[in-house]
Amino acid sequence: MLRVDQAGEYGATRIYAGQLAVLGDGHPAAREIRRMAAQEEEHLSTFDRMMAERGIRPTALQPIWNVAGYWLGAATALMSPEAAMACTAAVETEIDEHYEEQRRQLGTDDAELSETIAKFQADEQEHREAALAHGAEQAVGYPLLSAAIRAGCRAAIAISKRI
Repeated sequence: MLRVDQAGEYGATRIYAGQLAVLGDGHPAAREIRRMAAQEEEHLSTFDRMMAERGIRPTALQPIWNVAGYWLGAATALMSPEAAMACTAAVETEIDEHYEEQRRQLGTDDAELSETIAKFQADEQEHREAALAHGAEQAVGYPLLSAAIRAGCRAAIAISKRI
């Protein structure tokens, strides 16, 4: 679980880095993206620490998630600020569902991990709501864009569980 969660948070930091590289600091959406990115950095740092303490290695696919995440962030930001927010809404929808599944699987077996996931899940839900409030659904082709990104997230989760 930790390996997959760390990979997802790493990917999220790369998505936001790509978005900010395209939009720049002066864009009105940049402030919100920076705020969400800072929370993702906190999530990543926490999972990095937990993995080190438990002797768990990161996914071997981290170099791919580095490039794929950055590319996804940059590409959606190039489309429009609304598309960047649509990307966030789609990713966070999948992560919310993923974290909920993990919480059910964990039950009371690992209180530290379960509490961490619950806290981060609340942050991800808030990110989705913020993205929707910032125009995600106004992106051109939103239903298709959202579906494609969500499918990609599900695939990344499935692959990271195995490699």
